[in-house]
Amino acid sequence: MSWMTALPFPPRRTAALSALVAMAAGPLYAQTAAQPAAAPMPAPARPDERDLPITMRAEEFSGRPDRILNMVRNVEITRGATGVTADTACYRRVEDEVTAEGNITMWRFGDRYKGDALQLNLETGKGWVLHPAYRLAANNAQGKAQRINFLGEDQAVVVDGTYSTCEGPDPDWYLKSSTLRLDQGRDVGTAGKTIIYFKDVPIIGTPALSFSLSGARRSGWLPPTIGFGSKGSAELMVPYYFNIAPNRDLTLFPRYIFARGLQLGATGRYLGETDRGPYHGETHVEYLAGDRLAHRNRWWVDTLHNQFLAPNWTFGWNAHAASDNEYPSDFSRTVAASAERQLLRELRTDYYGQYWNLTARVQSYQVLQDPGAVLNPALTVATPYNRLPTLNFHAGRYDVLGGFDWSVDAEATRFSHPDDNQVQGNRANMVAQVSYPWVHPGWFITPKVMLHATQYDLTHNVNTDDKISRVLPTFSLDSGLVFERKSSLFGPDGTQTLEPRLFYVRTPYKNQADIPNFDTGVAGFNYAQLFTENRFVGADKVSDANQLTAAIVSRFIEANGAERLRLAVGSRYYFTDPRVRLNSNEQSNQTRSDALVAASGRISESWSFDSGVQYDAQARSLYSSNVGVQWQPAPMKVLNLEYRFQRDTFGIANGFRNVDVSGQWPLSHRWYGVTRVSYSVRDRKLLESLVGLEYKADCWVFRMGAQRFVTAAQTTSTPIFFQLELNGLSRLGFGNPLETFNKSIPGYTRLNTNVGRP
Repeated sequence: MSWMTALPFPPRRTAALSALVAMAAGPLYAQTAAQPAAAPMPAPARPDERDLPITMRAEEFSGRPDRILNMVRNVEITRGATGVTADTACYRRVEDEVTAEGNITMWRFGDRYKGDALQLNLETGKGWVLHPAYRLAANNAQGKAQRINFLGEDQAVVVDGTYSTCEGPDPDWYLKSSTLRLDQGRDVGTAGKTIIYFKDVPIIGTPALSFSLSGARRSGWLPPTIGFGSKGSAELMVPYYFNIAPNRDLTLFPRYIFARGLQLGATGRYLGETDRGPYHGETHVEYLAGDRLAHRNRWWVDTLHNQFLAPNWTFGWNAHAASDNEYPSDFSRTVAASAERQLLRELRTDYYGQYWNLTARVQSYQVLQDPGAVLNPALTVATPYNRLPTLNFHAGRYDVLGGFDWSVDAEATRFSHPDDNQVQGNRANMVAQVSYPWVHPGWFITPKVMLHATQYDLTHNVNTDDKISRVLPTFSLDSGLVFERKSSLFGPDGTQTLEPRLFYVRTPYKNQADIPNFDTGVAGFNYAQLFTENRFVGADKVSDANQLTAAIVSRFIEANGAERLRLAVGSRYYFTDPRVRLNSNEQSNQTRSDALVAASGRISESWSFDSGVQYDAQARSLYSSNVGVQWQPAPMKVLNLEYRFQRDTFGIANGFRNVDVSGQWPLSHRWYGVTRVSYSVRDRKLLESLVGLEYKADCWVFRMGAQRFVTAAQTTSTPIFFQLELNGLSRLGFGNPLETFNKSIPGYTRLNTNVGRP
């Protein structure tokens, strides 16, 4: 074989064959409504090859080296990371152009192309390849075409070409387009008539297609979604995505609900930063004119915004609204959405310094009554008070004047209510506290003194004076010991701790029966609440207290610091029975609170559990319990079992006894099953169920399933879904099973975790 290294020719701009690489990002990712973000990271810089020499090898050379070189048999032409092999080739030095025929192979930065003939002008980047087959290194994509035309350094047109990320000569899926124009300079790919084939069967087609070459979001139609909404109504949604800017987007989703009519929706999102600081927000709107079932217009609005007005000054709002009480029942697609009955509207601003912060806000609610409340008044949703406005101030410091901690919380609120017969008025409240912690290795003691001061100015208060004041002191003493020892329960290098703790609280009694209840409730009883001074949340009630909390915690800690197991037991003992009551149904003559027992941890690398028991010592019976176990021996293998129980309280049927089972498990080499069942043992009623199947191929995933859940007391929703995900291209089908599986099954693992977005 003869070979020749041409000395550096006069500097010319080397053609960029990378226009072909753009095919990888063309139809690879259909648009999805992702959070607005900054522009994608640019591709790694490629070396400049224009000054590199060209190396040519062949069995036979002819021509004039200063004008034209003809090469025959086993031809190889390379410059840097770009090369061509062929049966015959011709290089024209003046034009800086290569032509080649017969068994063409071309490579460029890991991408390879095979064809019958090639022409490429290295200066202008113009040329063509006939009957190419290509493979792209960036995403392992491949395809074939009748011809690829290079229009310049950054532009190429693929004529009658295919594209797929599947391995092998006969891919399971591919798309075929009449023309595919790739413009790297503008990061735009534009396709003519395009058809997607699955198992050689055309499944969807489009007359035109536009997309981003780099994988960045770009305006265009999103894949249509066909499904069944609440109450089994079939629907079709065809969203359109506007990529307004790298940090702003808008999605319009016309949805035709066959039983109700055409619903129009939009979601706009934005984020950014000014010289004062960052901002972000999102607004979602739905509107259905002339609902054929409800015979009225239906709508829903969610809007959220937060921003910095100055370096230490923020502003924002959070508002939700609906046209009617039944909107969540009729249109919700999740259990959480169907249960949303108190819609918050809030406008707030915050200003803060190093040791203090000030918040001002106005807050109101729209209450959506459960449709079942007509037959069952117990389902009636209470209307909370509006705060118009409220001011909150907090200041505090740690370790001052030799070790003291102090803080002050002050609040001023105007409470109003839609019902004019309800007590309304103003409340000013201040809580000041100072403590002195002694913390040493193995023990700590923290005495604390608090002062509650509250003033009311009321209207519509028919039972007592309009002006009420209350001042109450509180003393608490928190103390604990920490013992450690080596433990071999979970390994030879582990540590076991034993942490007993005592917490004493003393607050004198003051009659508060004349004080209205604007926003106060009994705090949920849990381990953290055992170590708080007030058993109420909210400022309207301050519980009298002469009580002691005793608790003990034991932890098993691995050598790397990870907590393997935690055991906790605690209870509160009353030296005097608390006399301040929120309502007459509260239990009296208590000598001790319920006892709490909790255990959680990771038994092994695949087993974990979480459990808790609340035992009513007064009645000598179990009040509530929950036990949850998870087994996850490997990705895509998880089983969850949870049991929850709570008895009725105060003569109200608010208890439950539920069993929840969920999991994801392989049924064969490629088939996976997913399921969840939530069952009320007490009511003998299925609360929620989900069953699904997934099939994982090398370059695609198929999902199918059905879900049923309660949206209100009298209604249920039963959506079904089918989805075909073509790795690196799009998801096609009915509904969104991937989102459902993620939310319903703790520990669920997506089958193709290395492809696209979750």
